[in-house]
Amino acid sequence: MNEATPRHTAAPSNLAPIDFETEVGPLPLHGTLPESLRGTLVRNGPNPRVPDAKAHWFSGDGMLHAFHIADGAVHYRNRWVKTGPSDGVANTNVIGHAGRVLALEEAHLPVVIDLATLDTLGPTDFDGGLQHRVTAHPKTDPRTGELLFFGYGTPESLSSGMSFGAVSREGRVTRREQFEAPYASMVHDFAVSAEHVMFPIMPLTASLERAQSGRPPFAWEPAQGTRVGMMPRNGSTKDLVWWSGPACYVFHVMNAWEAGNSVFVDVMQFDLPPLFPYPDGSPAGDSRTPSRLTRWTFDLDNPAHEFTQTVLEETRGEFPRMDERYAGFAYRHGWFAGHVALDDGEVRMYASVVHVDHATGARDMFTFDAPDMVSEAIFVPRADEADEGDGWLLATVWRGRSDTSDLVIFDARDVAKGPVCIASLPHRVPVGFHGNWFLERPTRLTSD
Repeated sequence: MNEATPRHTAAPSNLAPIDFETEVGPLPLHGTLPESLRGTLVRNGPNPRVPDAKAHWFSGDGMLHAFHIADGAVHYRNRWVKTGPSDGVANTNVIGHAGRVLALEEAHLPVVIDLATLDTLGPTDFDGGLQHRVTAHPKTDPRTGELLFFGYGTPESLSSGMSFGAVSREGRVTRREQFEAPYASMVHDFAVSAEHVMFPIMPLTASLERAQSGRPPFAWEPAQGTRVGMMPRNGSTKDLVWWSGPACYVFHVMNAWEAGNSVFVDVMQFDLPPLFPYPDGSPAGDSRTPSRLTRWTFDLDNPAHEFTQTVLEETRGEFPRMDERYAGFAYRHGWFAGHVALDDGEVRMYASVVHVDHATGARDMFTFDAPDMVSEAIFVPRADEADEGDGWLLATVWRGRSDTSDLVIFDARDVAKGPVCIASLPHRVPVGFHGNWFLERPTRLTSD
């Protein structure tokens, strides 16, 4: 991309790829493996098959890491996502929908994966229903099973064109619309509540002209301010109303919901985008630029269509998660990977797991020993009928001293007491992005 972005040669050691595929298990356990946990945690992240010091880390080939838990044992398997030259790298997320496991990134179609083997089965357009790139962060409606998605830079890359659509529980594309954003930008995530869809357009702008002239294709231009397009779930993109707010950047949304005549969106908000430059190539924010859990409030009675931003938690961090059974509705519990401020002013990135109770404002936190780093933590309910937040958190932790990784399992509402069980790998799981929990291994599937 440009000299303001990290490259493999300057990366911390756990950013480096591993060069093998393997199966290991049963893994050594420390503590008690919860009896109710039966399924597979799958994580995704960049792991270039041929490392290139000139390539941006974000662009590495996807690698899936699966931890299968059953009968009191944990087994591990990893595989590259083996995409074709025009199918992207599928390195950002992995979800389940309509009986398929899908590896995602935001510039290409989903790629179907066999959960039992992690074999790559190929891209899918849902029987011709998808025509353009789709987000790595679609939203599943817990009531209907509908999958909502968007794309940015569509149909032309680095343009202000965007798309929005939905896939039914059965895997049929039921809507697909195109619209123009106020300006071209990088839009990594969006927000969906029971009654609204919101598209945050933030001033990490995109420019084909810059890219063609050798300058940064994505650059920070705070004078543009933040715009959020809001539309009714039962409406169309023709009904979009554009709200305004101060310049900021958000990679990830925790949740969105309605209460009274307001819409609320909880996000991990940066004042400056990490790892991206100004238009002239000079650095805007570095890898340690912090984000904080922040609530956006949209008062639907406000004729000026200006939203407010309220910091909920001073602990910095990223990778927010929630109990997905409450996605789009008022909720109580949220979790994220937290940073720890040191006495010398430095910051330990991704050093802790943080639980926030929105009902009481209380924070529950566990910090790993230095220099360990934790991944995004995935919530798994104890049972289908369990109360919100009653369940387990699963994450991987890189142990810096041994250069190996562990799967750690927490009681989701008591993370401060530490993991209830640790499953240890003989090798490391490189820093990745996102993952999800799959209740069972589906039968072998095929792509379109």
